[in-house]
Amino acid sequence: MRVSRRSSLWVQYILDQWVPPAIRDSRWFMAPPMRLVLRGSSREFMSFKNNVFDLTDGEFSDLYRRAGSVALLQGETDLNQPCIDAILASLVGTTVLEAGAGRGYLAGLMAASHEVTATDIVVADDVRAKHPDVVFQEANVERLPFPDDAFDTVVCTHTLEHVQNLPAAVRELRRVARHRLIVVVPRQRPYKYAFNLHVHFFPYAWSLQAALGHRAGAVIRNLGDWFYVEDSPATDG
Repeated sequence: MRVSRRSSLWVQYILDQWVPPAIRDSRWFMAPPMRLVLRGSSREFMSFKNNVFDLTDGEFSDLYRRAGSVALLQGETDLNQPCIDAILASLVGTTVLEAGAGRGYLAGLMAASHEVTATDIVVADDVRAKHPDVVFQEANVERLPFPDDAFDTVVCTHTLEHVQNLPAAVRELRRVARHRLIVVVPRQRPYKYAFNLHVHFFPYAWSLQAALGHRAGAVIRNLGDWFYVEDSPATDG
């Protein structure tokens, strides 16, 4: 059964805001629903936060390959419609990189009007076949295989919450963005057990600002998830 992003946001809101942390963080409370939803992957998801920073690149990629069927529960994208609309309205220039493209849904939309390159640590063959106008490449967002200022716009959605080295990922996104960087992350409180593989959490706008640092003119909007846009200093000047 697939769950829309709108529905998952409501479930997340109830868990985050109405379930006391002492209960929300308890294994006995979370284990039954996680087994129901995640089935064979539940044990790996429940131990993920204890192990994630010790994983090698290969182990990290393999984990996400195994978790691919779980990601499909939410359909083709983690994005809600307001964020999709805001991203498409905010693209500048001709060339776009989507770092952390998932199933390629957003990349396919952007490819209707831009030259799109899309990366993820795992890119399935059916994703490449479904979006022939997108150039897909397997890459870790912490080490993007592109020169400085390679793309007019860089888009990174529902990815930074997953990475092992958040500062490195942010540096890489800024390094390859010639004019604009667009970021979307979930508006979510940190908890020990979750139905996702998140290790970074952004419950407030300032939580995201603290992670990204100050950039003059940058904008953060609450569109159900946090929607962030910054322009490069060269563009501002």
